Amino acid sequence: MNNYAPRVFVPSAVQETALIADHSREFSSKKSFGRFQELGVFCEQYQFVALQRFSSGSVSQPGRICWRGSSNAVLLRKLEVALQDHQVDEAWVTFIDFKNLYGFPTSSMVSRLISLLSYSSDPHWLQKACDLVFLILKEKPDLLQFPVLTNLSLSLARAQMPAPASMILRVMLERENMPPLNILWSVVSHMLKTEIGTCLASNFLVQMCDCFLRLSAKRSVRAKVVKPDAMIFNLVLDACVRFKSTLKGQEIVELMSQTGIIADANSVIIFAQIHEMNGQRDEIKKLKDHVDRVCAPFLGYYWQFYDSLLKLHFKFDDLDSAAELVLDMHKFQKSVPGKKSTMDQEKPLLVPIGSNNLKTGLTIQVMPELLQKDSILGVKHKQESVIFRSGKLLLSNRALAKLVNGYRRNGRTTELSKLLLCIQEDFHALGQSSLCSDVIDACILLGWLEMAHDILDDMDAAGVSLGSTSHMALLTAYYSREMFKEAKTLLRKMRKAGFDMKLSDEMVATACLSEAANDASSSSSKSDLINFLVREMREKEKVIPSAIYELNSSIYYFCKAKMMEDALKTYRRMQHMKIQPTVQTFAYLIDGFSSLGMYRDITILWGDIKRNMGSKEDLELSRDLYEVLLLNFIRGGYFERAMEVIGHMKERDMYCDKWMYKAEFLKFHKNLYWSLKASEARTEAQRKRLEYVKTFRKWVGID
Repeated sequence: MNNYAPRVFVPSAVQETALIADHSREFSSKKSFGRFQELGVFCEQYQFVALQRFSSGSVSQPGRICWRGSSNAVLLRKLEVALQDHQVDEAWVTFIDFKNLYGFPTSSMVSRLISLLSYSSDPHWLQKACDLVFLILKEKPDLLQFPVLTNLSLSLARAQMPAPASMILRVMLERENMPPLNILWSVVSHMLKTEIGTCLASNFLVQMCDCFLRLSAKRSVRAKVVKPDAMIFNLVLDACVRFKSTLKGQEIVELMSQTGIIADANSVIIFAQIHEMNGQRDEIKKLKDHVDRVCAPFLGYYWQFYDSLLKLHFKFDDLDSAAELVLDMHKFQKSVPGKKSTMDQEKPLLVPIGSNNLKTGLTIQVMPELLQKDSILGVKHKQESVIFRSGKLLLSNRALAKLVNGYRRNGRTTELSKLLLCIQEDFHALGQSSLCSDVIDACILLGWLEMAHDILDDMDAAGVSLGSTSHMALLTAYYSREMFKEAKTLLRKMRKAGFDMKLSDEMVATACLSEAANDASSSSSKSDLINFLVREMREKEKVIPSAIYELNSSIYYFCKAKMMEDALKTYRRMQHMKIQPTVQTFAYLIDGFSSLGMYRDITILWGDIKRNMGSKEDLELSRDLYEVLLLNFIRGGYFERAMEVIGHMKERDMYCDKWMYKAEFLKFHKNLYWSLKASEARTEAQRKRLEYVKTFRKWVGID
């Protein structure tokens, strides 16, 4: 700085022209960014914090400038050089000096400074850029240009700073503008790497949809600018699955329907996973008929769909539906078309959401064979119940264990045998061992000898020869347990079937006992099917009763149909049966009450929720449910309850998206008790409500 002290800088004609050009660009930016003239309510919360940061340190250091009467051109030139040389520290200090003396420089200079800060990988400078944006929004919003905000949001997201990244995106949305979709994909995908980022990105998508629907209702040309696409939905929904934010996922699926976005193959798979986690089996069934008709190349995608549906059948303890699905997969692979006509592939299908009988229900457009060519999403999850191998859909040992244990528990061994006979050829085609033999061996090793014998009889009756191995294993088990009567019966059957059994009964028994002693040490490692069967028996005592899924399905249907009396009857029946409600139970009821504006009933339900949280089963609430409660209490004006929910979230260290809650408050109660003082309250109830309203306003940063 001393180099500039002795002289006064006088700009040349060329430099004056450059300065005029800068101001011309500033004027041009006013046209493209005219909506920044009014800041909007969303900037206020961040501005106070940003101004504090901005006014600290070098901002409040007028002593840095060691000359008087200097032309602003000196500082402008110094800032220009620092920006050209990418000297972040020097550029920032010079900008602060200029701001303290003359206010903001030109729009071009401001944009270049924000861009320089944005390109830094240092979170400190990225935060400075964000602070500067909000300061400009407060004092001179016409200086900002949308491309600068786009680059800043991407840099913040890449640096894993999802909160400020979402703030920049929301500022742009408030101005009814959005980055190009390919850049927005990148910003959102970086945000979705963390749970907090997923919370913010999903809430931003909700606000984006609300903005699009509002502009569409007005027939505004700006609606196209803020319209999301299938990629954004898929990215956010996939993250909702990864972080188990399934209530938010359900809300976003419904918004996808309302905004008219066509769901592709990836969408359908994620829908199934969200429905599975929410226990919504009927919703997956509505998609199944369309998925069953896809052509062969798509089998590699849809194993995850069948996996989700099969797991739900097990949760509902519905063996018949599980077996039917397994057979469908088996038949499906034989009749699947190789390729469909282009005409068929281009027609979206309409799939209802909620109930097929609802006249006012939602429908979503689905194209099960549509895949985005430039997709940045890879929907891949662990193969649990259904596996895809060599072009075939097969049962995993985990799912097979559930079927075996279920049929055994219900005494339906013959039906299990029929199912095994139908699907074992798929395993043979892959060169694997006999499925039936594996099940029989597992039953023998677990001591289920009667079941093993029954399956052997069913195989023999069907004319399927399993050879002598399984028979000898069962015979050995009989002798080792001193079940001599059963052993003799099996031995006669084996001789009748033509097995080479020339030894006497006593000699066979001796040989079997010797074999049992040799196998005892190694039997536990013969098959992981046995391990899954053991685990299934242990976990059966811990799983949620299947009745809760049936009851929740009924409540979900009644709430979507706005039949709240029937929904409450089902809920009371659940209480009478002493079945612990789940998070989904309360979420469906809250959604039903909210759709009818019955906010007082939600406060009553909140009492039930708190009682269940203190029960022996200890209901564990999700952040999604707390968020739904908080939003509805804000809409209904129940701020004491709102602060109570906020307290619960703080105790559990849950992230609170204050920006969204503030927006909801200003949407419904912008001027509520704005100027009323506590001393002016007419009643004690009004005084208390005023106190909670002011507490809430302070918490979200309005006052």
